Amino acid sequence: QVQLVESGGGLVQAGGSLRLSCAASGRIVSTNVMGWFRQAPGKEREFVATISRSGVVRVYADSVKGRFTISRDNAKNTVYLQMNSLKPEDTALYYCAASQRSGTSKSNDDYNYWGQGTQVTVSS
Repeated sequence: QVQLVESGGGLVQAGGSLRLSCAASGRIVSTNVMGWFRQAPGKEREFVATISRSGVVRVYADSVKGRFTISRDNAKNTVYLQMNSLKPEDTALYYCAASQRSGTSKSNDDYNYWGQGTQVTVSS
């Protein structure tokens, strides 16, 4: 059974940093496109970042571009999201996801496996 487990969330002041990790079972990370999404209270889940299987292609939502960095370590079956210059509007439950598509995608519907999420709260 595929498992994605996020960690690294927490409470941080505006301007601070956090690094999220997503540990996967088996070879999910090395064989899939990986992505991060987030959902704030009362809002729909939205795309944050995605990375290709090779790690060469990385795509970001405009709202996080220049502040967040997605990376992957296939040997460790882990994907990361480095978040810098955090803002109160970044507060959300952050999800890791894996897609069996050949290319990156911003769409929730293209992702086959999801983690349970890790909470990020940014105080002003």
